[in-house]
Amino acid sequence: MPVTYRLDSSPLPQPVPPTLDASQQSVVDSPGGPLLVLAGPGTGKTTTLVEAVVDRVERRGLQPDQLLVLTFSRKAAEELRDRITRRLGRTCASPMSSTFHSFCYALLRRYQPAELYADPLRLLSAPEQDVMVRELLRHSRETRNAVWPASLQQALGTKGFAREVHAVLSRARELGLDPDDLARIGARSDRPEWTAAAAFMREYLQVLDFESSLDYAELVHRAVLLAESVDVQRELRAQFRAVFVDEYQDTDPSQVRLLKAIAGDGRDLVVVGDPDQSIYAFRGADVRGILDFPAQFPRIDGQPGGVVALGTTRRFGDNLLTASRRIAAGIGVRGSIGAEAFQRFRNPVAVPGEYAPGLVDVMTFSSSGGEADNIADVVRRAHLDDGVPWSEIAVLVRSGVSAIPGLRRVLVAAGVPVEVAGDEVPLRSEPAVAPLLTALRCVADPAALTAETARALLISPLGNLDAAQVRKLGRLLRRRDRESARGQRLPLPSGELVRQAMADPALLVDLDGLEVARALRLSQLLATARVLVAERAAAEEALWSLWVGTSWPQRLRSAAEQGGPDSRAAHRDLDAICALFEVAARAEEKQQRTAARVFLEHVDAQQIPGDTLADRGVRRDAVRLLTAHRSKGLEWRVVVIAGVQEGLWPDVRRRGTLLQADRLGRDGLLEPLSQAALLSEERRLFYVAVTRARQRLVVTAVASPEPEGEQPSRFLSDLGVSPRHCPGRPSRPLSLAGLVAELRRTAGDPTCSDALRAAAAARLARLTEPQASGQPVSAFANPDNWWGLRERSLSEVPLRPEDQSMRLSASGLSALNACPLRWFLSREAAGQAARGSAVGFGNVLHVLAEHLGGGAGAGADSDAGADANVDVDPDEMIRHLDSVWDQLQFASPWIAQRERAAAEDAVRRFARWHNSRPHRRPVGSEVAFEVEAPLEAGERVVLTGTVDRLELDERGRVVVVDFKTGRQLPSRNAVETDAQLALYQLVSDRGGFASRCGDAPSGGAELVQLRADDSGLPKVLVQEPPAVDAEGRRPVETDLIQAVRTLRAETFVATGNVHCNRCEFARQCPAQQRQGGVLS
Repeated sequence: MPVTYRLDSSPLPQPVPPTLDASQQSVVDSPGGPLLVLAGPGTGKTTTLVEAVVDRVERRGLQPDQLLVLTFSRKAAEELRDRITRRLGRTCASPMSSTFHSFCYALLRRYQPAELYADPLRLLSAPEQDVMVRELLRHSRETRNAVWPASLQQALGTKGFAREVHAVLSRARELGLDPDDLARIGARSDRPEWTAAAAFMREYLQVLDFESSLDYAELVHRAVLLAESVDVQRELRAQFRAVFVDEYQDTDPSQVRLLKAIAGDGRDLVVVGDPDQSIYAFRGADVRGILDFPAQFPRIDGQPGGVVALGTTRRFGDNLLTASRRIAAGIGVRGSIGAEAFQRFRNPVAVPGEYAPGLVDVMTFSSSGGEADNIADVVRRAHLDDGVPWSEIAVLVRSGVSAIPGLRRVLVAAGVPVEVAGDEVPLRSEPAVAPLLTALRCVADPAALTAETARALLISPLGNLDAAQVRKLGRLLRRRDRESARGQRLPLPSGELVRQAMADPALLVDLDGLEVARALRLSQLLATARVLVAERAAAEEALWSLWVGTSWPQRLRSAAEQGGPDSRAAHRDLDAICALFEVAARAEEKQQRTAARVFLEHVDAQQIPGDTLADRGVRRDAVRLLTAHRSKGLEWRVVVIAGVQEGLWPDVRRRGTLLQADRLGRDGLLEPLSQAALLSEERRLFYVAVTRARQRLVVTAVASPEPEGEQPSRFLSDLGVSPRHCPGRPSRPLSLAGLVAELRRTAGDPTCSDALRAAAAARLARLTEPQASGQPVSAFANPDNWWGLRERSLSEVPLRPEDQSMRLSASGLSALNACPLRWFLSREAAGQAARGSAVGFGNVLHVLAEHLGGGAGAGADSDAGADANVDVDPDEMIRHLDSVWDQLQFASPWIAQRERAAAEDAVRRFARWHNSRPHRRPVGSEVAFEVEAPLEAGERVVLTGTVDRLELDERGRVVVVDFKTGRQLPSRNAVETDAQLALYQLVSDRGGFASRCGDAPSGGAELVQLRADDSGLPKVLVQEPPAVDAEGRRPVETDLIQAVRTLRAETFVATGNVHCNRCEFARQCPAQQRQGGVLS
């Protein structure tokens, strides 16, 4: 049936004016002159601004082109423009609103001399500016146009230094400084780095002019100079009879100057903002701009500009309002704003609405993993139980780079559709993007194709090989190389041969095998892309050839269509790859033809969230996962603020940098930000996050039971809600995985009735039935995929060669006999947890004890007895402690302070202990040993390790000293049977320390607990020389026999012991499975 179209020329319905409260109406009715409108969250600031604009057109007779409406993001400008147009009921010839930057660009274009700029000025993005700065810095090292201090020479080629120079240039332009001004300030402040930056700035501006380019700071600066010129200022003031600015708290000094040039004569100027939401100081925004508005923009009669506070919030009810007021109460001063207006602004009234009074939850968890899982559970229950659309839920974090990737993985795994802005996480950090960028880097720069890179490409989705296939490929290439060498040379390493094969496909054509075929396809693909890059093809074209030349796109499409966890991962990868090509396309549009190297530098430079001007559209039905900074101006029914930890939020560490751009002032060097100012900035950011919720606010944090663990932020107590602690993960996650786990738990629970277990098994069977795609609803419902049901396997390669002596360390013996499974997982499978701050603490104290209190052993080649009884100076040890302390990483500043105090106490105890032992002679510290000891049935074991300290007592016996820095104090019985100390004594008696102590017998061993105070000294626990049994065997030798038997049998059993509560494998341990636990 043909489609017909009909033009409907009937008039549109007349827009209905909104109902304004008294404070809003007073803004609309303002007779003119400068007016500051203080508008908190949900008080209707945008509606008020729109009505004020409409009033000037409809009631006061101004034409739309006589109004200037400015805001800060493209999205906000478009929304404001649409609302004004709808309210007027007609379109306008000129845009009704624009961003500051678009207005400045239009202003420059309007007055741009045609003879100087044949082409339009091009705006540089932040990554493009970083690339330009880096190139000029490299060039300046050769030309020496900018002479940087000698202390900075090594940093000139780094990306970090380029970003710091970029920050200084931007800060200078925001303050209206020229290179000469910056040089003068640098000389007056004795900052030679600023003097060098001034010379560099001069060269940088010349290059910008040569390329007809501008960065954003330079764009606004030149627009300000233009607007301040007499003729242009006269024209602008004649044209714009009224000026309106939204989000005024985000202005920087140069934007304030621009407004003064246009509307600083007391004319009709309405600015709307919220000083409590000034959170862009890192971009140059200055909260003093809005606080000092009345003084900076006086009326025609010289009186301060007017101030009106909007007093009614419609976003949330009383509970959420009360929580937000408690946070705002701690934010700084009011500037030149009158006390009465400021009080009205800080204390709005909530209008009961659909979701009043609202709910505030504060939840704490024992670990970050438990926090993430519970957040996913909260989100799913809000959607499934409470009917909240996915798009009305948001999860906010303080830092996108560190928090978003992990939270996104957990949410996606729980079946939550997630939307993350493309520039919240650097594109180069996306797992799917990395192989394409690595491949492009290798074809653009042959030196980038190393053996490690070649292997990474082969096992990536581009190569589609696994590690075993890469090893087989390497063996094939090495066998051929050995044959071709004919004994004249050694064959090349397999890694190098694989690298060569990736650089030259011809090296693979005469070999057979699946792994060879896949490697050949990848090598040919790289060769094709290499030709494109050599022919100066655009980066987008080279990337496309790498992408479509493999089966990866088809594999991703197939996985995306199947459903389940693999599908969600495939969708995420496809999103990331689409974002990569979008960035490549934008680069092509801006630069006509972007070389591969330039594009790679552009992507590598994206280390911070990008400009919101480039923000893409948002999927309608997905949970938003974003930073608190990006959430500004948005709202949702349910908001979760995650990871509100002390030390992270607030983060009141001073952002010390080499060039200290933040201390550059218009008249010289500024004082660094005080702790109070930093805290206010962090509080404002938290306030923004808290006020995004309309119905429910959930604030989460980790409250670790460990002394060094993370602790909740002080901001949580300001909310006025008692935290609810959830020690573990959700017992029954509201997801498919949670359902499968519940069914499996029930089916395998002998305490359940037979009927209930049968029903659970039947439902599991239904979940394994194939769907239309041929895939089951859940592969994890199939018993074939469950852990623990298959027959035990045995490796073809023995763990320890049977014809060689077994090697064991002292610490390994204790760990192996305490729990064989934990020993295997941590030491053989390398599955141990990351080393925490406690390990760093201990290492520092051990090194200090070795080098300052070790006597003869402090140097590896010292003669025994030299300087053996020299006292140590505790103050000198503390100076050494301070020199390395800042290199240690702690979860939060308060933990670092506490541990620093504990370290100093431990150092002083050690010094007193060392200096009070004239009867002992230290003969070595950090003494390594390797001794072979015979066991039963011809078995021999090589004992290896290092002892902290060796001493000779008054009877000439060897005493082993082991320093401990942990908080746990073992019992005397535990020390008497400690296998590690006993092994040290066995080593001593077997001659392991003969080079230091001769044939002196063992005199026992000591644990020196440096953290434990005993009348000003460390606690010392002693193990006497061991007794032997009837066969002349020591207990530790029995332990060694048992350990060797375990290793030879290769059966590692989980064994409960006193260390289980600190075991990193507790959740997977069959000896510790919680009741009803399920592993899958």
